[in-house]
Amino acid sequence: MTTLLEIKAAIEKLSPRDYAELMAMLHAPVDDDWDRQIKADATAGRLDHLVEEARADLAAGRCRPLEELLSEDGDEASR
Repeated sequence: MTTLLEIKAAIEKLSPRDYAELMAMLHAPVDDDWDRQIKADATAGRLDHLVEEARADLAAGRCRPLEELLSEDGDEASR
């Protein structure tokens, strides 16, 4: 039987591509659980207030393009 120590050593020897594939495989169940919960919440209407709030902000002009916000973050990082 393979020990945890042997598994860790084998993981350290993986190529970056294989390591990424392994991580995606290991994290997939967590992502699937998250996706199921979000879908259930949306179906049950528990996110409706957030949608309405976002629509109100958009209608009132309180929204900015994502590209604008991202470029500001880049400007701040260079200061």
